[in-house]
Amino acid sequence: MTIVYPGTFDPATLGHMDIIRRAGKIFGGIEVAVVRRSGKQLSFSIEERVELMRGSLEEAGLSGISVTSFDCLLVEYMRSRGLTTFIRGLRANSDFEYEFQMQLMNRRLAPDITGLYLMPSEDNMYLSSTLVKEIAMYGGDVKTLVTECVRKALERRFG
Repeated sequence: MTIVYPGTFDPATLGHMDIIRRAGKIFGGIEVAVVRRSGKQLSFSIEERVELMRGSLEEAGLSGISVTSFDCLLVEYMRSRGLTTFIRGLRANSDFEYEFQMQLMNRRLAPDITGLYLMPSEDNMYLSSTLVKEIAMYGGDVKTLVTECVRKALERRFG
């Protein structure tokens, strides 16, 4: 069974790699689906985010995972791919509130599509792309938060 791991991944973090690693122990295949547009302020283009995800997967030793992009509702993307299950990471109560709302709406739009939620390891519970970008913007050290390819991209982007 192949599952989808959707997100903006702006940029990919070690928390994302943790979720992918955990999902890989449960499911036969994983398709990382990078959303093109978001309500969030994105720092990297879709092409950059896809390449950074591919590079991060390689650096993390995670093979056999496809990386694609999409520009529609998640449920529409999944239907077009013939897939019925997606995963998301849950870090804290704020994630739960957001994911709960999204799951209910997705269920209304597509009752045949199911979301499953995985908690990252305690080392990654606080980790978010937003925090990583803010640390990088102010010259902080992100090498324990992201892969080397992402660290270099953040350095190029934020100096």
